[in-house]
Amino acid sequence: MSADLFDPTRPHTCKPSHAARELGLKPGDFDRAVQLGCIRTVPDEGGGGGRRVERAEIERVRAQDGFPESLLDRVRVVGTAEGAALMEIPAGRFTRLARLGLLVPAAFYLNRYRAVVWLYLAEELRQFAAEPENARLLKGRTPETLRGQLTAGVDLRARNWRGRHLGLLLRRAEDPWARAAAVAAFLTPVDVADIVRDPYERAQLNRFRPMPAGHGVPGSPVTHATEQITTAQDADEIGWLRSELARLAEEARSVSSVARPAARPLPPVIRTAPRPIPPMARTVTGPAEETSRFPKPAASSPGPDGFSPESTQRLPEPAAWAEEPWTRPTWSTARSCEPVVRPPEPMSASRPAAPTAPRGHGTAQPGPRRSPRGLRAWLRRRSPRRTGAARV
Repeated sequence: MSADLFDPTRPHTCKPSHAARELGLKPGDFDRAVQLGCIRTVPDEGGGGGRRVERAEIERVRAQDGFPESLLDRVRVVGTAEGAALMEIPAGRFTRLARLGLLVPAAFYLNRYRAVVWLYLAEELRQFAAEPENARLLKGRTPETLRGQLTAGVDLRARNWRGRHLGLLLRRAEDPWARAAAVAAFLTPVDVADIVRDPYERAQLNRFRPMPAGHGVPGSPVTHATEQITTAQDADEIGWLRSELARLAEEARSVSSVARPAARPLPPVIRTAPRPIPPMARTVTGPAEETSRFPKPAASSPGPDGFSPESTQRLPEPAAWAEEPWTRPTWSTARSCEPVVRPPEPMSASRPAAPTAPRGHGTAQPGPRRSPRGLRAWLRRRSPRRTGAARV
């Protein structure tokens, strides 16, 4: 719902959209009428930061002669072809006059081919064609000085639009920081930061910065083309805007200071007195002492079951290990390509068993040898020939 129903302190104002409907204007025509000064607006006291229109202003515009045709004629804009037909000149001559800065555009937009289309006020074109001193520019040969500028590539349409738009913004601005923000809107952020060093003042300028002329997705070609038009390009124009921004910023500082965050007191820093470095511990510099993991029992008397703790401390080494220490065998590093052939051993001969020394029981004693006769007798008993002959 409208804010008029909830705020009884503003019963005599309305929103711009509601005022445009009552005056029979489109949103673009209403904005142009406000910029040209045909309709006066007041600041929104509700804190929204916008503008509102008083009921008395709507009644004043309605009471004018020829309303609404007179108002529509004052805010009407035309393109190149329609403007040339209105001035009764060729379209090429109209474009040359606009490039030379003799015809100032009032608005622009980008068509579907991303080409800039300039719009001009129809009332200003009629006034230019009606002046007698401009008759030599509308008919006949173009003067030599103007033709030289066209040959050099002069195009003042964008610069003239920026000058007109800056004048409209300065007339509408009521706050000193708003006037400085209107000038800063046509400079790059680098130029603004070079003139206004304080970050809080730059934030104030961004707060009052007017809306850009064109809307588009950030980074799109439409937005890039719009930025090229709305930003100063010539060196003399940039220098003049920088000087104006410095002057208006100084005036704004003298009138009203920028709000800054309150400084927070820092807690006091407690500094302790330096202490001497303690000497290094003895465990670091001194030799490490051997400490047993388990404490040694005080007495070695056997327990009630006849178990003595000394018997579990360490086992005696085997005698074989002490007498014959094990040594690593040496292997020859040279490889022989000839195979090693060993003579076959007789089946009847039995290998004598190598004496083995059991661990922990002293040296090994040679045992009694088995007689080979017992093996032959056992083989003779298992032979099938012997059994067959005995049965026969």
